[in-house]
Formats: sequence, structure tokens, C-alpha cells
Amino acid sequence: MFRWFVFYNDRLLVQFSDGAWHVPCCEGEPVKVPVGSTQHCIGVVNGLECRTFSLLTPVPDSEAQQMVQLRASYDILSLQEYNMAGKAFEILNWDRNYRYCPACGVPLKQISAIGKKCPECRQEFYPNLAPAIIVRVQRDDKILMVRAKNFRGDFYGLVAGFVEPGETLEQCVEREVMEETGLHIANIRYFGSQPWPYPSGIMIGFTADYAGGELRLQEEELMSGGFFGRDAMPKIPKKLSIARRLIDDWLE
Repeated sequence: MFRWFVFYNDRLLVQFSDGAWHVPCCEGEPVKVPVGSTQHCIGVVNGLECRTFSLLTPVPDSEAQQMVQLRASYDILSLQEYNMAGKAFEILNWDRNYRYCPACGVPLKQISAIGKKCPECRQEFYPNLAPAIIVRVQRDDKILMVRAKNFRGDFYGLVAGFVEPGETLEQCVEREVMEETGLHIANIRYFGSQPWPYPSGIMIGFTADYAGGELRLQEEELMSGGFFGRDAMPKIPKKLSIARRLIDDWLE
């Protein structure tokens, strides 16, 4: 028996059984593997090996099975299956983008579960993760929250951004807060991290204290923002994100 993580673009095949939604669990492939699609072994969940592959066309929805977006699968799958689905999506994204050597154009050869090698120039390629920070800035009994222009919906989140070359995580936290809000911060502390497979990232969470400056929002990226107290919170992110963990930790 295997757990099958079957994707069409960013949509995952799920099936309804025993009163809940799960990824398909069966001996053989739940649908035919398209020509040219590679099967990948990606790990184990509850004692069963997990495999993944991509489809060229979606599976039709029915009462017994559907194809749901990876983000939406958080609401219906177990946490173990959701996390493995994220890993599967990242592996498939890497496999699709690294079919040929970016240096000399020769087809790459798979050498491990997450490794490919060029038979010509001998370079090796592994899945690339894009590290990004996210930070909860506290001022007295309020926290800094912003609404970015690229947010889906009308919720407010926390200051976040990608780490640049030659930068420590703490330097990135300071820079992103300054660039987006014009504020100085202090007492930067590590909070936790989270894989973010949209498509291939990792979010590293921090907390910090306000240390000075006047709020000046970066108009190119932010629609609005400010410091909010517990009795006047805006709409906040869903629980799948580390942003929500950081906010809930403060609320509690």
C-alpha cells in the first residue's frame, strides 16, 4: 500500500473515505501516470510509503474524489498528509524546472531522491529553497500589522520578506521592517519556522520590540498598516501560516 500525492498544477487529488478526506491510499496508482511524468518516493506517513507524480489534465470531480488547491487541502487533510503534500509539490516543481543542465543544456540524470547530475559538466542540482523572514513587532500592548497589496483577501499580516545574499536572518528582519514601515526594532528573537511550499520556500519567524521611528508605509507593497491592540484586531491570516502562530501566541 502507498499514499499517493497526485497533482495537476497546484491541485491535489483527494478521496473521501471513512467520513473524511484523504490522499488516495492503494497498492497501484490511483490514476494512470502520464507519459513523461516521473514518480518520486518522498517519505513515509503513518507507516506507509508516499509517492508523487504530476498529471497533464485534471481528474474530474465527483462525490468520492476531488482535486483541491494545496492551500485549501490544509482544511480537510490531516496535518501529516498536508505537510507531505507540500513536500511533494516542491519535489515536482524542482523536477519540472531541472530537466536540463542550466550550464550546458544536457539532460540531467537523477542520482538520488532529491538530486540530479549533469553527465557532461558533472554539476549536481538539488531542490532550492527561498528563505524568508516574518516578524511580530510589539510596541507596549500592541503589535505591528500590515496589509500587503498581494494578499488574497482583506486580512492583515506581519512584516515579511526574502533573505538577500550576504545577509543574516537578523539583518533581514531589521531591513524588511525599516524598508516597509520606516521603524527601528530591537531584541530580535527566533520564534520558529515553517515550510512554505508556494512553490518552494521556508518561513523563519521572529519577534522584536519597537525601538523608535515614525510609521511610513512602503506604498509600492503595502495598502495599510499600524499597531493594533487585542481589543481592535483586524481580520487575521488563516491557521495554516506561521503568521497566525505568531499572532495567536501574542493573543494568548
